[in-house]
Amino acid sequence: MPLVKISLRSGRPAEYVRAVGRSVHRAMVETINVPEADEFQIITENSAAEIVYHPTFLGIQRTDGIVIVQIYLGVGRTIEQKQTLYSRMVERLKDDPGIAPADVFINLVETPMENWSLGNGAATFVR
Repeated sequence: MPLVKISLRSGRPAEYVRAVGRSVHRAMVETINVPEADEFQIITENSAAEIVYHPTFLGIQRTDGIVIVQIYLGVGRTIEQKQTLYSRMVERLKDDPGIAPADVFINLVETPMENWSLGNGAATFVR
């Protein structure tokens, strides 16, 4: 049930963009119990002016290869699960499509289950 928003610089090949989405999804399946078929992503490619970041904030050396991943999901994952997700996602993105770990920015947004309607105008998870 997560909704994933991924932002990256424009100009990347289509296969690169698809690989980013695949790697993010695989990391969620492997670490936070997201079902395989539960894949909803919005991937946006942005101009240099549309992705603003500090290249050395907190001593992390970022480049124009930065990928910002924001995941909206239901409340309930432990800190350990989140930390495992972060590290696994960085591993996956490093392997495919080859993103430097310092260029992976991840933000989780937890929302109550009654805030989700996955179709048909119904609060999907309210019983």
